[in-house]
Amino acid sequence: MENPFYIKEATAPVVPIIISIPHCGTEFPEEIKDDYLADQLASLDDTDWFLQDLYDFAPAMGITIVHAKYSRWAIDLNRDPKSAPLYNDGRLITGLCSSTDFLGNPLYKEGKIPDEKEQERRLEKYYWPYYNKVTELLEERKAQFGEVLLWDAHSIREKVLTIRPTAFPEMILGNADGTSSRKDLIKNTLSVLSSTYDVNHNDPFKGGHITRYFGNPSEKIHGLQLERNKNLYMDDSELNYHPERAAKMQSVLKKNFEGLIDLLTQAF
Repeated sequence: MENPFYIKEATAPVVPIIISIPHCGTEFPEEIKDDYLADQLASLDDTDWFLQDLYDFAPAMGITIVHAKYSRWAIDLNRDPKSAPLYNDGRLITGLCSSTDFLGNPLYKEGKIPDEKEQERRLEKYYWPYYNKVTELLEERKAQFGEVLLWDAHSIREKVLTIRPTAFPEMILGNADGTSSRKDLIKNTLSVLSSTYDVNHNDPFKGGHITRYFGNPSEKIHGLQLERNKNLYMDDSELNYHPERAAKMQSVLKKNFEGLIDLLTQAF
């Protein structure tokens, strides 16, 4: 069976960090592609565009990247498998196999919204293989280093009025209200990122299902989610990659990862 994810292997000696990018996928399985409205397939508006390119410096630091192959509109890898809501504050929340985009526009042709049986099929074929691969990578690094960090990477439009009535801060670090990671890893990240960007902490995003599912400091597995505005590494249209803006962010991210690696390997 073809994997529903891509792997960018570390090209330097490995370190105890794995990067997950669950919303950069743009492909659709052939068996469901015709179920979607053509105009939606032409735009894929909810995609975390180009994040796999933004993080292309990481393998040379010893960091392995796993990123989604399929669009979040086929299966949302950062949602609860039973579609239990991550937030209960009135914002629009898309589900595991959402029938709408973030603006509430329909995704599917009439009569094609996936039923419970189809959602279970997608979980088995597209969702759990991603989680199993992340688990495998985390366990490998934990066995080697004693601890490991999962960095879950996301991006979002500067304004999504169905989620928040005002513009988002430039970056939002999520860690389930401080429960998914060691405090020093959180402190390092906030310090480095906020030296350059406007950073919120757990507001309005606390980390999605991936951060909450994998982040378990008592088991020496830490999870951090970084949400960032697309126009920090894309152009003002939020459609095209902007190399200069991306290079600025890459420099900051690299500095942060250097600090995290030091903290995670101090005992070695």
